[in-house]
Amino acid sequence: MKINNRLSIVVPVYNEGSNIKPFVDRLVTVIRDLGCDYEIIFALDPSTDNTEQIILDLRKNDPAIKLLKMSRRFGQPACTMAGINYAVGDACIVIDADLQDPPELIKDMVKKWKEGYHVVYAQRISRKGETLIKKIVSYLGYRLINRIADVKIPSNAGDFRLMSKQVVKHLKQLKEHDGFLRGLVAYVGFSQIGIPYHRDKRFAGRGNYNRLLGSLRIGLNGVFGFSKYPLHLISILGVVVSTFSFLLGMTYLFLKLLNFDIKWGNPTLVILISFLSGIQLLSLGVVGQYFARIYDEIKARPGFIVQEEYGFEKESPAGQPKRELVNE
Repeated sequence: MKINNRLSIVVPVYNEGSNIKPFVDRLVTVIRDLGCDYEIIFALDPSTDNTEQIILDLRKNDPAIKLLKMSRRFGQPACTMAGINYAVGDACIVIDADLQDPPELIKDMVKKWKEGYHVVYAQRISRKGETLIKKIVSYLGYRLINRIADVKIPSNAGDFRLMSKQVVKHLKQLKEHDGFLRGLVAYVGFSQIGIPYHRDKRFAGRGNYNRLLGSLRIGLNGVFGFSKYPLHLISILGVVVSTFSFLLGMTYLFLKLLNFDIKWGNPTLVILISFLSGIQLLSLGVVGQYFARIYDEIKARPGFIVQEEYGFEKESPAGQPKRELVNE
């Protein structure tokens, strides 16, 4: 299958020195076999290993390899959005460098894209190297998000996906601070399809992703970024608790009028006060999550700051501030 389109491959990286070269070897083999033009955009959080130097060394032999170095560590979602903002291809593919997601799957993605799909996402059938707790958290998280979210987010699908130029155009227009790519792509819409695959173990090194807190953060972004259901739930819970309190009070009054000796005592008061306090704190926590996101959006701070660019034209991407000269 030979195509004349240009592919933009966005690769967020942090401390992946041992994986970069084997990843690039497999990726370039796949892309060249497709017979298309390409650019590989590494979006780098400043690393403590030799990741940056390895990328620059590879760039000497292949100018299609480009590098965006962040001014500090902004995290994987921000790096991913940075790479997407700089992508100029007819389609953009997001993939990690640890080779858990096989580059060979890109051939199937491109095929589906040429059939007319705007988004082709990789959907995991199995997850090698992941703990049972991580699998359970992911399963429950996806079920919860899809039950209450305003958009349909495919289960068992990470950021590994192909997006058409039209989808990328609309993604660039979204200015959300907490960039939850899976949710944003689902929000943009267009025709989407999944490709099932078996996810491999990391090729080398240790992951820099906190498997518990990282999954929790992603889940919270999915829940609070794409659903108002928690606020509705608080309102419903408030009505239920108020009704329960009213009925309890009426029951107490009724028994008192009938001269019943009520011996509920301090334990009952402690239980009721603890229950109501817990409900109040939970409600404040949920409201606080929404307020925190409003606070971030109002400040309008950029989601990422690029310190150095290698391989890009001097003109800025559409909608981006004017950039400094390219560093070579």
